[in-house]
Amino acid sequence: MKELPERDSGESGVVLRLGRGLAIGYEKKIAEVPDELKLGGGTHFLLARNGRGKTTLLKTISGLLKRLGGEYEVSGRCSFVADDLAFDRELSPRLIFAAFLNEKGRAAAAELSDRIELDVKKPFGKLSFGNRKKVGVVVAECGRQRGDVVLYDEPFTGLDTPAREALLARWEETCGEITRLVSCHPDLDEMAMPSALLISDGRIGRPGDGAASWADLKRLLK
Repeated sequence: MKELPERDSGESGVVLRLGRGLAIGYEKKIAEVPDELKLGGGTHFLLARNGRGKTTLLKTISGLLKRLGGEYEVSGRCSFVADDLAFDRELSPRLIFAAFLNEKGRAAAAELSDRIELDVKKPFGKLSFGNRKKVGVVVAECGRQRGDVVLYDEPFTGLDTPAREALLARWEETCGEITRLVSCHPDLDEMAMPSALLISDGRIGRPGDGAASWADLKRLLK
């Protein structure tokens, strides 16, 4: 991976570039970028049917997997929040936040935990599946810096509607500070997808920005 110089998040520019010919997979190619893709700051959704390469793409961008061809560039720090991210079962979210976050981050974590209704006193191992997912999201959100790139793998799984709405509202509020690429399977056809990458039929592409919804885009997936 070639890293670009870190940018001021106020700059309107490319934060993540997937070069033409970028190929992802393990021993065998799963998908490829036919035309260069450039993403700026804000939230971008990553959509595909199961097994088509969403997690593989995120792991490749984060450097956890070796690309099979082509190149990509990332500006600033890049973090990957796995679908199965786990912490010590005996630690409460409050102690987890204390271990991973600075003072400012811990204050932000307390506020965000309240918004998404996360019990910060209960041990991680006794939290529901959805609330365990929230812990990883809070650490990622409150440990970031301006100009960072955060890659989320299925962060909505197990979250109820109010928690999803609160998380989406936070992303909207902080869209000028951070770039997010979010793999997900939306439940609601009307969920807005103003910016999305699609993996379909072995190709990674961007169908266009605008007023697209999940209902508009899911018909394109193969």
